Amino acid sequence: MNVTSAPPAGNADLEDGIVEQAEAAVERVGRARDRIGAVIFGQTEVVENALVTILSGGHGLLVGVPGLAKTKLVETLAKVLGLDERRVQFTPDLMPSDILGSEVLEESADRRRAFRFIKGPIFTQLLMADEINRASPRTQSALLQAMQERHVTVAGETHELPRPFHVLATQNPVEQEGTYPLPEAQLDRFLLQIDVGYPDAATERRILLETTTDAQAEAERAMTADDLLAIQRLVRRLPVGDSVVSAILDIVRAARPGEGPADVAGHLSWGPGPRAGQALMLAVRARALLQGRLAPSLDDVAALAEPVLKHRMALTFAARAEGETLAGLIGRLKSRIG
Repeated sequence: MNVTSAPPAGNADLEDGIVEQAEAAVERVGRARDRIGAVIFGQTEVVENALVTILSGGHGLLVGVPGLAKTKLVETLAKVLGLDERRVQFTPDLMPSDILGSEVLEESADRRRAFRFIKGPIFTQLLMADEINRASPRTQSALLQAMQERHVTVAGETHELPRPFHVLATQNPVEQEGTYPLPEAQLDRFLLQIDVGYPDAATERRILLETTTDAQAEAERAMTADDLLAIQRLVRRLPVGDSVVSAILDIVRAARPGEGPADVAGHLSWGPGPRAGQALMLAVRARALLQGRLAPSLDDVAALAEPVLKHRMALTFAARAEGETLAGLIGRLKSRIG
């Protein structure tokens, strides 16, 4: 697969180096996507956005009703990308120590006592936080430091997390009984909100035929964790044109109350901060690489605006009463790109 791009600015040797690395990365990522597709049928956009999230070095929030293969997707991503994976089922009685780990008092043979830290499931490369909104805010907040700083602090001691480290959380948007809404600070840590919808008729027919036999497809590894880290570093080196930077800045600022067009800003109670712009800058680069391009375009900004912004905005009560939706408002902002 050849990499296409506009000529990036800068040293010619550096340019050639980036192109070489990008060609190798595109081949690996393309192989990974094909192997995911052999297990996860349909859901092309969901798979693409999940890969964009991980290639960007971020975390993803998978939102969809039960039975849409969200758990299967996370397990498949871990196998294909060569990552260690752990799953935590979030429940109302889950405690922070159940995720982070805890210190236990041990006594040695010479009767000396000392505390030893026992690592929790967060010490992995890909953590699946299943039904994250079922845990209490106290437990949800245990992930905050880890998701932003890639380490955790327990009893005053800092413990580094493995590299790479990603959280893919799932959430059921329908059933609200016994759930706790994710706080804004927690939502802002997720690079993308990935909405998982129902499959189309052809895909669902394929699911019926291929997942109810005794010979089911198994995920195969397409790269190692070190390969993934190298691709994540490459993503941050890809050039971004001025028009794309301006489009990202404009759409993020326009999604805030009092700053955007009246038909959008007047319906918002709060909007995205600078972290949204950072997320969109990384995500458009990753999407371009995923599609075999060296530099992102305005189409990438439009495609990723909703998954980047949706969970970082909130409607006013009046806007909800009038039937406005965040998707509709973001659609108006996307129409201004270009």
